[in-house]
Amino acid sequence: MTKYTFTEKKDTRSGFGVGLHELGKANTNVVALCADLTGSLKMDAFKKDFPERFFQVGIAEANMMGLAAGMTIGGKIPFTGTFANFSTGRVYDQIRQSIAYSGKNVKICASHAGLTLGEDGATHQILEDIGMMKMLPGMTVIVPCDHNQTKAATIALGSHVGPAYLRFGRPSWPIFTGDRPFVIGKADKMIEGNHVSIFATGHMVWLAIEAEAMLAEKGISAEVINIHTIKPLDVEAILASVQKTGCAVTCEEHQINGGLGDSVAQVLSRFNPSPLEMVAVNDSFGESGTPTQLLKKYGLSSENIVAAAEKVIKRK
Repeated sequence: MTKYTFTEKKDTRSGFGVGLHELGKANTNVVALCADLTGSLKMDAFKKDFPERFFQVGIAEANMMGLAAGMTIGGKIPFTGTFANFSTGRVYDQIRQSIAYSGKNVKICASHAGLTLGEDGATHQILEDIGMMKMLPGMTVIVPCDHNQTKAATIALGSHVGPAYLRFGRPSWPIFTGDRPFVIGKADKMIEGNHVSIFATGHMVWLAIEAEAMLAEKGISAEVINIHTIKPLDVEAILASVQKTGCAVTCEEHQINGGLGDSVAQVLSRFNPSPLEMVAVNDSFGESGTPTQLLKKYGLSSENIVAAAEKVIKRK
């Protein structure tokens, strides 16, 4: 059984900042746009070293998306930066019409996603964005799990052609992926298991790893798979795991409707009908609180994952 530990916690948004800066050094076509949140998105280093390629648009997110779409026509690779709520809900029409419809090579980079935004509360804690973005034809959707993977995903998007949504967060979170390879569209099996498949994304991957250890103490062998790419989904990896274990749990910092759970349910219903439980926010807005408090209150703790695994195993 693989054991994961961590010696450091760091916010995933900082991983984006490091990755963006490295892209800026490697490719002069990479440009960055920000909607008055340079510090929050950790875009300072890019701005400092490549000021001619950094565009501060102010609190004008819709205009930012239009500018980014236009820049691709000249061969630029724009990375937009603002909070997830403003990256999707506020500008969905502009993304759909100006970016997705014509397949523009824009990378929509969104911080402060999910409940773990914390004290800023429900108005900023968007929990619908994965569903909104994955429904757009041709849109790639990536939700990395820690600082290192966010850096790797950002760099990978530099050479990916087509519109993409990169979702990351605010809180300090365990760094545990090391130098594991990152490939867009390929799930990462973290732990082998036989009794239940646990598919997790974003911050929930670490909680799924904690849950696996708790299940092991009960004699339950859980397979933990990091679904960092929601779209395109690694259907083969999902089916291979569930065909072995016979049941599954999905874990996400998102509404139960429209996210990873829905995507996995579609795969299983079409190709391998199996019991499935979903650990997600149950049709509710968030509220103010610390990340840990909110994850616990809204049923997204490692203990909730354990309970879901035990429940779904009984349904086999």
